[in-house]
Amino acid sequence: MREDDEPQTTADGGSSIAVDSSGADDYSIYSNGTESATTSLKSSVLDFEYENGRRYHAYKKGGENILAPIGDNPQRILDVGTGTGIWAMDVADRYPSAVVIGNDLSPIQPTWVPPNIQFEVDDVEAEWTYAADSFDLVHIRYMMACISDWPKLFKQAYRVTKPGGYLESAEPTLQIFCNDGSLDLESPMAMWSKNMIKSADLFGKPGNIAHLTKGWMIDAGFVNVEEKILRLPVGPWPKDPLLKEIGRFNMLSGMQGLDGFTLALFTRVLGWSAEDVMKFIQTVKDQLLDRRTHAFANYHVVYGRKPEPEEK
Repeated sequence: MREDDEPQTTADGGSSIAVDSSGADDYSIYSNGTESATTSLKSSVLDFEYENGRRYHAYKKGGENILAPIGDNPQRILDVGTGTGIWAMDVADRYPSAVVIGNDLSPIQPTWVPPNIQFEVDDVEAEWTYAADSFDLVHIRYMMACISDWPKLFKQAYRVTKPGGYLESAEPTLQIFCNDGSLDLESPMAMWSKNMIKSADLFGKPGNIAHLTKGWMIDAGFVNVEEKILRLPVGPWPKDPLLKEIGRFNMLSGMQGLDGFTLALFTRVLGWSAEDVMKFIQTVKDQLLDRRTHAFANYHVVYGRKPEPEEK
């Protein structure tokens, strides 16, 4: 989204998320810093469900790392911009038949990993050296504000995907939404979103691109392209237990990550002083802790299949 295409409302046109009005103070764990928040999240991970006398983990219940129908025995999977490598490691455990390759500019991945995983230091915007038609799945996630030429990236993914294989992209919107009027356009969170979009565009690596990924995938040549748009609440304000837990994680991400997300773009591109950025970030964090603000992002998961030769 360009500066001259800024939203005039924080609503996304969808239905509102039901708000938890029970009075439970889900925000109190954040008021004393992130240590207690982390403890709360850890304690939720230790919850278990019991069925027929057996214990099952509750964390990530119902969640899937991949939505594309890649079958049970993929042979090669590429994770573009793997970051910490956590997704690649989960997938390597889930699909022992596959060699999983994760690449990133930063070598921050752990060394103690499943035997079927490889981490590589690489620039995904350079020409890919992987062989054509060599991956059952190419996975791209959370690369907003990191890529200057998205159509080229998707075309490179198309080249290395096997016929019948899939590309899956998962990106959140940088634009923050609210459908009940509790997020003002001039509020700190809304202004942070607006300035992040503006600075990423000026930097040449657009950030608010999630809604464009489906079109890029189709243009690259993929077929049977499917898109699922999920809500990512900011804070544990929803009534729905799953959305509430997602909101808790997003809250922690914001409280711990806003400094790193914001400083470089606002100082280098917008010309703010570091002191002014940190003061502004504190106002955003204050609003994150305000239970009266019912904000969310949209998370676009898009996957498409590379056609077989006879389909072309």
